[in-house]
Amino acid sequence: MIDNTQVALAITGASGAPYAKRLLEVLLRQGMTVHLMISTAGRIVLADELDWKLPSRAIDAQSTLAKQFDCSVDQLHVYGEQQWSSPLASGSHRVPTMIVCPCTMGTLAAIASGHSDNLINRAADVIIKEDRKLIMVPREAPFSVIHLENMLRLAKLGVCILPPNPGFYFKPKALEQIVDFVVARILDQAKIEHDLMPRWGD
Repeated sequence: MIDNTQVALAITGASGAPYAKRLLEVLLRQGMTVHLMISTAGRIVLADELDWKLPSRAIDAQSTLAKQFDCSVDQLHVYGEQQWSSPLASGSHRVPTMIVCPCTMGTLAAIASGHSDNLINRAADVIIKEDRKLIMVPREAPFSVIHLENMLRLAKLGVCILPPNPGFYFKPKALEQIVDFVVARILDQAKIEHDLMPRWGD
């Protein structure tokens, strides 16, 4: 039985850490239980773009982030890159949605080919095989034919490919508004309520 109060979030090594931070913040604020995976390269980008220097052990990173976001360790679960004991590695888990934000082209390629060499790739493979919702936020420019073919392959399987392309029709005045625009689109696809942006026509 799936549990719509749970979501898996994977942060990989593409630029775009502010999207991941804001997404995690909103998910926790909405009362969601978040199963968080951060790749080795993702940790480097978090340090570069947000000055987050997370402990190497997943349990310590979990404690650090729970304090930062003022939530309990029961609401935020952090797993190591090779933590195969994670429930996300099995199709019997109850998480209905997984978001990869930001998503590297390497992660996208591995998931597209079913190459489950780490927990992120395995968790995505499980989400696909169990016919659940996978949202990928690829951050690259320009896209090569290889990138586009991998995205098409995943899209044909029902994966949502959501590049972080903000609109400017709402005349943003700050970077935070641009980040919220993208995060709002991700949450819409995940069918998670939010109040980040007014809806067109409202």
